[in-house]
Amino acid sequence: MIRLVRELYQYRGLLISLVQRELKARYRGSFLGFLWTFLNPTLHMLVYVLLFTVVMRQNIPNFPFFMFTGLLPWIWFSTSLASGASAISDRRDLLTKVRFPAQVLPTTVVVTNLCNFVLSLPLMLGLGMAYGQWPTWHVVMFPVVVLIQLIFTLALAYILAAINVTFRDLQHIVSNLLTLWFFATPVLYPFSTIQDENVRTLMMALNPMVSFMASYQAIFYEHRLPDSGPLLALGAVSVVLLWGASSIFESRREEFAESI
Repeated sequence: MIRLVRELYQYRGLLISLVQRELKARYRGSFLGFLWTFLNPTLHMLVYVLLFTVVMRQNIPNFPFFMFTGLLPWIWFSTSLASGASAISDRRDLLTKVRFPAQVLPTTVVVTNLCNFVLSLPLMLGLGMAYGQWPTWHVVMFPVVVLIQLIFTLALAYILAAINVTFRDLQHIVSNLLTLWFFATPVLYPFSTIQDENVRTLMMALNPMVSFMASYQAIFYEHRLPDSGPLLALGAVSVVLLWGASSIFESRREEFAESI
C-alpha cells in the first residue's frame, strides 16, 4: 500500500490532469453541461420523494433533506464502483503506452466522482437551510468521514478493476449488486427504524455503508457527532482493505496490457 500511495503522489500531476479531463468531458455536448452535476442528484431525490411521500408515506421530518444527506455519498460510492470496475479494461489506448501508471485509472474514477460529490454539497446545504436545518459545528467531522469513505471506495475500485480485466462479466454483476446494496443501506430510511437488534448488528457487520450513512446523517440531519466506535473500526478495516487491494492490483498489473 505504501508503494501505491508513493506512486500516486509521484504521478499526481497526471492524476489531476485526468480528473480535470473527465470532469470537462462528462457533460460535453449536452445543452445544460455542468448543471447536470446538480440536476442528476436532484432528479434522483425527486423520484424518491414522490415515492415515499405520496405513494408510500414516511413520517420522517424534512424527509427530502434526510434522504439527500445519504443519497449524495451513495451516488459517489456507487458510481465509482460501477465505473471503476471497467477503469482498466476500457483504457487499452492508455495502457499500451510505455510505462503508463495503471494505478492512476481507478483513482481517477473515484476522485472524479468525489469532486462531483463535493460540488453537490451546496445543493444539499441549501435544501437543509430551506427546512431550517443549518450546519452546526459537528461538520468538523465531515472531512474525516469523507477520507475513510475515499479509502474504502478506492480499495474496492482497485479490486474490481484488477479482476474485471480477465472476468469482464464482473462489471455487469457489480451494477446489479449495487441496486440491492442501495436498498440494504439506510439512505431512504433511518437505521433506527430497524427494531430487531440482531438485524441491526448483522447489517453493521456486513454492510460498511451503514456506518457511512449514519455518520453523514448524524452530522447534517441530527446535528451530533457520529458514533466514534463504528467509524474508527471502519477506518481500520478500510486501511487493511486498501493494503490487500493494492497487493492484488500489483500482482496483476503486468497482465493488464496483454489481457485487454
